[in-house]
Amino acid sequence: MAEDTPLGDSPDREALLRREFHGQTARIPWRDLQTYYAHGSVVRVDAALDLVEVAVQLGLDNRAQFETWTGAGLVAPVSDAEALAWFEGDATLWAVVAAPWVLVQNREFAAG
Repeated sequence: MAEDTPLGDSPDREALLRREFHGQTARIPWRDLQTYYAHGSVVRVDAALDLVEVAVQLGLDNRAQFETWTGAGLVAPVSDAEALAWFEGDATLWAVVAAPWVLVQNREFAAG
């Protein structure tokens, strides 16, 4: 019943989350995320997934979907090796904040 969960997992809530996360998604230099990484708040999202969709499912607390993604290694904490490679390569990543997490995705784009 809607009384049990005021916002629930209604299509309206999902659409609202999708709009919010889509509007907040941006490219950001990895170096600007160092503080969040040091606090353990940065999560890597595989390029095979839609970054906004992952944020939406996090916002909806879809544990079953996250277990599937994490079990397949598609969503995981950023490893020290990844962080170092991104730092040394001066990488720019796609990112969105899904508090308390910062979701990042390394996607290569063709110039032009």
